[in-house]
Amino acid sequence: MTIRAATPDDIPAILGLVQALADYEKEPDATKGTPESYLKAMFPDGGDAVAYANVAEIDGEIVGLALYYLTFSTWEGVPGMWLEDLFVLPEHRGTGLGKRLLTGLAEICVEKGYSRLEWCVLNWNTPAIEFYQAMGAGPMDEWTTYRLTGDALTRAGGRT
Repeated sequence: MTIRAATPDDIPAILGLVQALADYEKEPDATKGTPESYLKAMFPDGGDAVAYANVAEIDGEIVGLALYYLTFSTWEGVPGMWLEDLFVLPEHRGTGLGKRLLTGLAEICVEKGYSRLEWCVLNWNTPAIEFYQAMGAGPMDEWTTYRLTGDALTRAGGRT
């Protein structure tokens, strides 16, 4: 088992894992990312990446993913990390890969002086909630996530 930073060659496998996650989360038609959009976000020709990933590999096959990006805490005055997706193929769960992916991100946070590692989990995803709680994570029950998307985002952006 190897945990390593993703490379441009990993984009097809990353997209496959994102689709597998969407299937698991009962949103199989929700994925719209393309190899080009992921390359632009993670490995741009110019400028800084806006997303990063670590992958879990077994015998040359990518079987797990931790995709993240940086945030900024105005109260702490330092960056943090947002874990967008943590996913391990079902047949490789229980092997420690998920824990290694998550602790790898925590190590990055500690090394770089980031103040927090945060993520969302679906309320019905009991296995994930139990996994995160076993790692020492706690819910932020006093916060509710809001999102602008689609037509509402277009309207808010003044493009009706």
